[in-house]
Amino acid sequence: MTRPHADPHTPADPHTPADTRAPVDPHTPADPHTPADTRAPNTQSPDTATPAPPPSGRDPQTDPAPDPARVPPATLHDRLARRLPGAARAWLDQALDEAAAHPGTHGPIAVWELRLAEAGRRCGTEHADAVRVLILHAARADTAALTRVYRQGTAAERRAVLDALPHLVPGPDALPLVEDALRTNDTRLVAAAVGPYAARHLDPHPWRHAVLKCLFTGVPVDAVDGLARRAHGDPELARMLGDYAAERTAAGRRVPRDLHRVLTLTDPSSTPPTGQRPASRGSDGKES
Repeated sequence: MTRPHADPHTPADPHTPADTRAPVDPHTPADPHTPADTRAPNTQSPDTATPAPPPSGRDPQTDPAPDPARVPPATLHDRLARRLPGAARAWLDQALDEAAAHPGTHGPIAVWELRLAEAGRRCGTEHADAVRVLILHAARADTAALTRVYRQGTAAERRAVLDALPHLVPGPDALPLVEDALRTNDTRLVAAAVGPYAARHLDPHPWRHAVLKCLFTGVPVDAVDGLARRAHGDPELARMLGDYAAERTAAGRRVPRDLHRVLTLTDPSSTPPTGQRPASRGSDGKES
């Protein structure tokens, strides 16, 4: 398609918005070497950064896709199949069959690992997290495989590994991946790191620091799985929150609204949450 070139000597029309862009040519193929859903880390301070995404980077108001960290894989597959168009659904079924048939590493890289990189382009970025979790589950990825994908993958692939942990790793063996994510300033990784796996296995001290990390980076505390249960009657968390609030106030900076919410949860006189069974916690968590 031939487009006219703008004359640099022609003055701009004041009635034309400055950022009007030419439409993308639908006949131009996408570059297969560019990951469609790679996201740059958010390294801004909480005072200047744009609002952080909701838990695991998903907005339930605009993205009806189920949360892959909290939905059983079979249910996740059923819900996803109803949302995907025919071609994407066929690709997913083939990718899951390949992963199930060849779960280990064959050659320098497993075929299912290649499919992880294609997920966003094949199924859309809004479904890529769930698709990757399903592929990891079909491949029966163990801690070593998950660690390899996490270390070598993009930010989106790392997030999928964190989402897959509660489905694939029954014990605390994968806590180093959670701890690594909590050391970053990527709000999507931090939000994924404080999901169900951390709620089950992260020791109290690093878990408290994870809550503070959410407050510092602007990740909504709704992302913290099991927050009410684990914060209830925790005087050490209350002390840490008070110190953090005092530091912010002394520096003339605003205190995050979520801090007061968590502080209220630490009150031992409040009614403890019901309907939740205490989760097991690992013994090898490290301070983040």
